[in-house]
Amino acid sequence: MIARHETHLEKVDIWSALAAPLPAGVISWRQDGRTINRDGRYLARFVAYIEANTVRERLDRVVPGEWDLTLELLPAVAGLDDDANQGACSFKARLQILGVIREDVGTGKDYKQAATDAFKRAAVRFGIAHELYAYEQNWVQMDGDGKFARPIEDPALAYARRYGRPKAVSAGATTLPAPRGDVAADLTVSAEPAPPAERSLDTMRTTDEPSCPKCGGRVWDNRLTKRNPKAPDFKCRDRSCDGVIWPPKGEKIEAKAEPVETAAAVETDEIPF
Repeated sequence: MIARHETHLEKVDIWSALAAPLPAGVISWRQDGRTINRDGRYLARFVAYIEANTVRERLDRVVPGEWDLTLELLPAVAGLDDDANQGACSFKARLQILGVIREDVGTGKDYKQAATDAFKRAAVRFGIAHELYAYEQNWVQMDGDGKFARPIEDPALAYARRYGRPKAVSAGATTLPAPRGDVAADLTVSAEPAPPAERSLDTMRTTDEPSCPKCGGRVWDNRLTKRNPKAPDFKCRDRSCDGVIWPPKGEKIEAKAEPVETAAAVETDEIPF
């Protein structure tokens, strides 16, 4: 009889396998927000996301039978700003892997969307699809500003042209034995950091970008995209930090945002799912 610890990866390898970069084929793009008119061109922001089934497949591949998900419906919160892009309902997801628990909250227009959002957010806390947070803003030209406007260029190609194409997981990868019952399967884990955008963050950072007043990290620039003029101008990118930079008192709304050369420089605090 084979001992249990001999058929399972060491925990350090398990966490690395969970957080391994995802293959490019499972990453999709969706429009986030309204189309804007910039210098006679219609532009829309697109964000990268993955399906909840991709998260489930990663969990079943790395820790089959060793993970558990609990969803809790949260009560509606009264008094939310209608322009804050809040969902109609929200769930709290409690994801447990090998005794380690991570929790997060997701919102959506219905129960299914909110539960899926919560599941993916909790999975990110174990490193699954964490590399999507390193993606830069992807503004794509549209064929109009109507409800049924379509992107002129594939958002994935537009991002690759601007920032470089993320490498596939198979490039420079190593193979680890992943448990699947009594039979060990092969699990491919990338040995290189995934997308090139993550490696080029320092070079793409502008010199006039402020730092988080609490942790000193990078911040999201919300000046051009926020709908509420009283909302913070900048918000820390670290979700565990609540550092924000508020607009100067007495400043006119039109003067809050300094002109930018390209729409690709605009960033908002939005999860890439």
